[in-house]
Amino acid sequence: MSYDQPYPHAGVQLNHTAVYASDRYLSAEFIAAILGLKVSAPFGPFLPVDLGNGVTLDYCERRDEPIQSQHYAFLVPDEQFDAVIARLEAVGVTYYADPGHTAPGRVNDLFGGRGAYFDDPDGHNMEVMTRPYARP
Repeated sequence: MSYDQPYPHAGVQLNHTAVYASDRYLSAEFIAAILGLKVSAPFGPFLPVDLGNGVTLDYCERRDEPIQSQHYAFLVPDEQFDAVIARLEAVGVTYYADPGHTAPGRVNDLFGGRGAYFDDPDGHNMEVMTRPYARP
């Protein structure tokens, strides 16, 4: 494969990604509750959360080493955004307008939509947004 040729990306889709957690049940149930989703049945070492677009977050436990924080961004319908924020508030999770978590209790208005960041139980930096990023 030559890297100077255009990449044939048509038809390529993300199917699943592993999300490391110290407790896969706690973390999967947390994100499912916040996003209004359901946790699926365990699949081997994974506990999947179906995002509804053919992609799953496959939660996998890692108890023998620290969990390295990752970033996961979720595009949610505008009419569901307030419910996500309300669920964060109901469970006492602080959300922020920025990825550096310097504007607590606020949402952003990037790209004409709304967005917020929050930590999951293992410190993954989760993002909810109603408009995808405008890319050049």
